[in-house]
Amino acid sequence: MNRPATTEAPSQRRLGMLEIDADFVEDVAVLVDADQHGMVLNLTSDLHPADLAQLLGRLSEEQAYKVFAWLPDAQASDVLVELTDGQRTAVLQDLQAARLRVLIDALDTDDAADVLNDMSDAQALGVLPDLEDTHDVAVLLEYDEESAGGIMAREFVSVPPTWTLEHVIEAVRAHATDIDDIYSVFVLGDNDRLEGVVSLKDLMLAPAEDPVRTVMHEDFISVPTDMDREEVARIMERYDLVSMPVVDSTGGMVGRITIDDVVDVIREEAEEDIQIMSGGSGIEQPDDTVWRVSRGRLPWLLVGLFGAGLSGSVIGGFEVALEQAVVLAMFIPIVTAMGGNAAVQSAAIAVQGLSSGDLWMGDIGARILKEMVVALINGVVLAALLCIAVFVFQLGDVPLLALTLGATMLTVIVLATTNGALVPFALKWLGIDPASAMGPFVTTLNDIIGLTVYFIYATTLYLG
Repeated sequence: MNRPATTEAPSQRRLGMLEIDADFVEDVAVLVDADQHGMVLNLTSDLHPADLAQLLGRLSEEQAYKVFAWLPDAQASDVLVELTDGQRTAVLQDLQAARLRVLIDALDTDDAADVLNDMSDAQALGVLPDLEDTHDVAVLLEYDEESAGGIMAREFVSVPPTWTLEHVIEAVRAHATDIDDIYSVFVLGDNDRLEGVVSLKDLMLAPAEDPVRTVMHEDFISVPTDMDREEVARIMERYDLVSMPVVDSTGGMVGRITIDDVVDVIREEAEEDIQIMSGGSGIEQPDDTVWRVSRGRLPWLLVGLFGAGLSGSVIGGFEVALEQAVVLAMFIPIVTAMGGNAAVQSAAIAVQGLSSGDLWMGDIGARILKEMVVALINGVVLAALLCIAVFVFQLGDVPLLALTLGATMLTVIVLATTNGALVPFALKWLGIDPASAMGPFVTTLNDIIGLTVYFIYATTLYLG
């Protein structure tokens, strides 16, 4: 839950006058190297924490550490949660424990837990026992970072069901300075069991002497601590929620998740899926080391190399056919490219639907049937265009080559489209991220299938 450094509109802040571009970064770097402490702080004092974090990311590691060390505690604390994991590790590794405690104490518990997770075990253990919210932060550290418990905050306003709304309003006022973004008040019964939720609107509009029971909503939506954070994001998006309670196995409330946490989750999950779809590790960051980036990408490249070797073996197996009709080699790139494109198109829709929850495993039959009909239409059009090209350019034995290419294109498009739609469902069933279907796996598989189909038709129809 990242708190803005100022309540002014963007056009009123200094950000509106200072653009963080290469020239600005260079100016700051020169001042840092000259140890112009005051001038650097003058340039950065009114920057939004997110923009200041971007600036630190553009400086060298030594320069970034210097600037961060110069920042006032309040500003440094806000910037801390905006840094990437790599940047955060770099600026924190040499800070004194006393200042670390000050910076982390100023954060909400969920952000404090995120920061501690990026520290070394020794550094985190040296800070954790002396924090003001030691217990709450320690509780959050026990949850999986990918779960609802891992992204929730322990700060929330709760009241017993016997209170009047006047007392509830006083409770909100009492916590307003130490809890950011109060959207709702949670009504807790015995053993902290969540009984209802009161929105601030209802709290303000109802008579102050009414008991809180009369205005609380008992049909609230809550999530368990072990729910995957991606599912949490889907629920909040589906029901347009800005805040949602998190409960334990007994129904006791242990925290809340707010919309800013979910926005971060959606962005991170989208970045992860894009990386996986392009054959990356899914966890690569711009500031990762060369070795870490290489280690994340190399396995997928090895898969691609193995698949390319299999494709080459298919071509080698039909060497005689190629020797008899060299014209066949001209169309190998077309067959593989069109098959790959068709597979990626259908896979992208399946991955998107499965990730958003719009498609369920039970939809596999209807999805594949629809993709096959689309593939037949597209395949007929593409096959016809390829046949026309053969006749126009008078390539090889025109009638037989047109028949071979037309049959190949239609078959490859249908198989590739079906395969592209099927693989994400299969991966989902196996418990693997469906986005993996968009990587080298599905494209390599379709290259092999497409080449095999092409040469079978070539040997039976064109050379047979």
